[in-house]
Amino acid sequence: MRLLILLSLLIPALLLGCIGGQNTDKGAGNISNGGEIMKNQTQGTLVAAKGDTVQVDYIGKLENGTVFDTSIAAEAKKAGLPLRDKYDFLEFKVGAGQMISGFDSAVVGMREGEVKTVRLAPSEAYGERDEARVLSIPIDKIGNSGDIKAGSVLYAQNGASATVIEVKDGVAKVDFNHELAGKPLVFTITMVKVIKK
Repeated sequence: MRLLILLSLLIPALLLGCIGGQNTDKGAGNISNGGEIMKNQTQGTLVAAKGDTVQVDYIGKLENGTVFDTSIAAEAKKAGLPLRDKYDFLEFKVGAGQMISGFDSAVVGMREGEVKTVRLAPSEAYGERDEARVLSIPIDKIGNSGDIKAGSVLYAQNGASATVIEVKDGVAKVDFNHELAGKPLVFTITMVKVIKK
């Protein structure tokens, strides 16, 4: 009889302990507290700041809506861009000078999961077009000169690229401006992940 009384007192206490106690479900990122499910405060609340490493998806467009680059395969295919072998998030360190200045600044303050569209002036992107950067170079001064024609892309030892505008009388007219120089750009940026410094 005493055993039955003891069990009748213990069972409700055990049940109350299970129902009212706090249970953390780390896999789902939720906390169960007294039967109420609350979002884990650290999930999706990380905000990008200078010095953090971020992973973003992006779609880059000209002002007329033409897509010139994207990290998303489906968007590249839809825009008719030449497809790359692999598409992945763009990862960079905020404020380290790895990106054009306007893109770098745009991600500061973005939360994981946030989507933002920004318009960048040429000064925030690839700079203004500079006609002084269009040079005439004798073809014999350029390596692999036999393959050079209008539209050819040349690469300098420092990694900079230039586009051949025309070839005439043994001279190549070469444009050292970035192909997007002088153009305002529109980026749709999705903050995928923030890795705090």
